Amino acid sequence: MTTVKNNTDIPYRELGTTGEKISAVGIGGWHIGLPRVDEKLGIRIIHSAVERGINFLDNCWDYNEGISEIRMGRALRENNSRQKVFLMTKIDGRTKKETTRQLDQSLERLQTDCIDLVQHHEILRFEDPNRIFARDGAHEALLEAKQAGKIRFIGFTGHKDPRIHLYMLDVAKENGFKFDTAQMPLNVMDAHFRSFSKSVVPELVKQGIGVLAMKTLANGSIIKSKTVTPIEAIQYALNLPTSVVICGIDSMEILDQAIEAALSFKPLSEDNLKALLAKTAKAAAHGSFEPFKTSSIYDGTATNPSWLGDEPDYLQALTQ
Repeated sequence: MTTVKNNTDIPYRELGTTGEKISAVGIGGWHIGLPRVDEKLGIRIIHSAVERGINFLDNCWDYNEGISEIRMGRALRENNSRQKVFLMTKIDGRTKKETTRQLDQSLERLQTDCIDLVQHHEILRFEDPNRIFARDGAHEALLEAKQAGKIRFIGFTGHKDPRIHLYMLDVAKENGFKFDTAQMPLNVMDAHFRSFSKSVVPELVKQGIGVLAMKTLANGSIIKSKTVTPIEAIQYALNLPTSVVICGIDSMEILDQAIEAALSFKPLSEDNLKALLAKTAKAAAHGSFEPFKTSSIYDGTATNPSWLGDEPDYLQALTQ
């Protein structure tokens, strides 16, 4: 399946070495299913985004207890736009069994027989890569799903520490595998604290892995710092070698904002970049405006460990 590029002025970018072209800004799935966003509005946001040229749609098996995937599936069915978008979701399972179960649910909710990109979600702990690539681990499930035509590309996400992203890449390499994408927080605060942009992004570019930016506004935290405007924050992420900047959209006004940022974007000069980062240096120093790095409030798999699946078999023998 080749993603259709919509006839708009929104810039499109290469997705690593996949051969796919995706919109420079994408729609985040979490906001679409929030209680404050009713279904009619959520579907309207998706329809409008696709009509205006956004073709990258993010989601996750656990977002809002499945409501986000259900709404996105309905939206794509209602306007017959599945073939116009590059559809992504994320899976929490660390075992083959749990990953397969979650993926089958996602396929049903999204009303499709093939998801363009599925990513191992919340790689937050150093044990996560080992569990995923273990025998009967999540990686086996996604490889089998790809062979069966249920998914096209495989990636991973995480928001805690760039060293864990680098370890995930190392473990993948040890197992003879190269990811198609990796997703991480990329924002004006990240540049100063436990920085993904400084340590992970260059390695992804080197390997030809698509760079997916998230938490560019940190769910509004960065705007509350009163250091930058939303447009400045989004365009900072666009200035990095990102394939897409995934934006949380909970209103038509915020959709307009994301599209405006993409349409008006021009690469930042070195002086402008330095000035932008200088404005955020003090606020960013201790990670206060990136709570996903410095607290557990965004760690869904920590709150719900059952999503990961059973612990490895060898642990049972060691603890008996």
